[in-house]
Order: sequence, then structure tokens, then C-alpha cells
Amino acid sequence: MSSGIRPLSPQLEVVAKKELGEEPKRRAKDIQHIRDWMKKQPHLKARTDDQWIVTFLRGCKFSLQRTKEKLDMYYTMKTAAPEFYKNRDPFDPKIQYMLDAGFISYLPKVDKEGRRITVLRLGRLDPKKVTADYLFRLLFMGGDLSLNEDDSAIVCGASVILDLKDTTLAHAAIFTPSAVKKSMAVYQDAYPFRPKAIHFVNTPSFSEAITGLFLPLMKPKLRKRVVIHSKLETLLKHFSKDMLPDIYGGTAGTFEEVTAPWRKQLENFAEYLKEDEKYGTEESKRMGKPKTRSDLFGVEGSFRQLVVD
Repeated sequence: MSSGIRPLSPQLEVVAKKELGEEPKRRAKDIQHIRDWMKKQPHLKARTDDQWIVTFLRGCKFSLQRTKEKLDMYYTMKTAAPEFYKNRDPFDPKIQYMLDAGFISYLPKVDKEGRRITVLRLGRLDPKKVTADYLFRLLFMGGDLSLNEDDSAIVCGASVILDLKDTTLAHAAIFTPSAVKKSMAVYQDAYPFRPKAIHFVNTPSFSEAITGLFLPLMKPKLRKRVVIHSKLETLLKHFSKDMLPDIYGGTAGTFEEVTAPWRKQLENFAEYLKEDEKYGTEESKRMGKPKTRSDLFGVEGSFRQLVVD
């Protein structure tokens, strides 16, 4: 095993080998190959430690080419979308407001497949107190925490419960088309996650105003994994009671009790997030054509027209 890598549990080792193609005897060589490649990219300002690289290798099923593309895109997005990646302070009053409101958490127990579950509750937020940029900034803070500390999410994948209880049209108005497009590009193209399902629950009659912003931008594979529940009870077909908080018919405790450990973990991640701001790309040094915001996200005006039409 490479010296800088956390040992996987026996269960995760089996999944990593079977589903990701991880071979311990070859892993160190693969890591070094990626590290050598990164050092030859003059535009990259990137982390090169073993754990970071193996996380991307796992997320890309040990395809060296895909890993290079994903790593390059991850750091490209950090520079191209600074509104998501600058001033990432868990103690920022606006971030603390969203945490206090119970907008986001990662459940401490994984499902029977070993997958991590994220819960998002948009209706808990006052739409007058949040912006799309802050909301996505918090989501990607959680994403980076997973990349660094959550082997289950990387090896087995993750699912999302998107709870739309108490959402209004004012909540839908938070999401400008440009912010939605940027966030979906970052999530799908830059992060080495293995999304397994998105479960919509407590959907209001106008839920298309929200889902319609995101679904068209999902890659076909992810779109097929969207499940819209007409009643909460059907969640129990996908998740065991002992992992869900009481608001979803579970026995794990209140939402606040279940999710408190993740909030503490995020707050303990503050120094990493601050230090991480120095990484990204210097596009003027990229070999070949520099990547611009319009290359990555398109023209906002034409996208807005596409959505309206």
C-alpha cells in the first residue's frame, strides 16, 4: 500500500477491487504516473499527495486518462468559478445560517450498499437570506470534505434526498440559470463522485419550477437515477429505518441529532478550506488554448433563452 493512503475497510476493499478496478500492487505506480503528469502541466497549481490522487483514480475507475481530465477540470473550475470557491469559511454568518436552518447534512450511516446519503432541505431557508452562489459554495464545501475524508462516498458512491417541503416559487427564484448551469458543470465534470440516485420528496405542485432547472442539465445516466416520491413511505424501499431521521419515518433520531456530527466535521475542516484557496490554474500557462468561463459555461444570455423557450 502507498504510504500516504488511508487503509480501506475490508468491505470497501472488496468494492474497490470489484467495481473500480483497484489493484493494490499497481496502485503506487498509477499514483506516481498521475503525479508525474501533474508536474508537467505548467498551468496547474494542485495537490499531489497520495490520498488526493487515489481519490480521483477511484472516482475514475483507475482510468489514467479520465483521472487526468477530471483533475484538470477540478482545478480549472476552482479558477473559473471563484464565486463557489473563494472565502469558503464554515463560520461565515451566511453559511452558519444555512447550517442552523438544517439545509444540508450527510447522514452518519451508509445504506446497505455502502453509499453515503446527503439530505438537502431547501424549504428550511428564507429565500430572502440566501443567494445561489452561497448555497452552491456550501454544497461544494461539503463535496470537498467528502473527497478528503469519506472513503465510503468515493468507493461506493452517494445518493441525495432532496426534500422540497415548504418550498415556494420564491425558492425557485434563487436559482439563476447561469448559477444552475455552472453548478451542474462543476458537479458533473469536476468531481470524481459516483452519484447513484437523487430522491425528490415532499414535492409541491409547482416542483417543476425547481426540478426543471436541473433535470435538463443532467447527463442521461444521472437523469435516469432520479426518483420522485409521491409519499414519504416509499423512501423506506430504498433506505433502512435505522439510518433515517424521524422526519422520514426513520428511527435514527431527530434531524438535528442525526446531522450534528457532520456539521462539526465541516467546521473542523475550516483551515483546509482556507489553505485550499491557493490551488487552481493559471490559464496563461496552459499548453494550448486557455479555458475561459464562456468555454466552460456558455453564454448566459443564450442559456437563459433556452430555458425560457
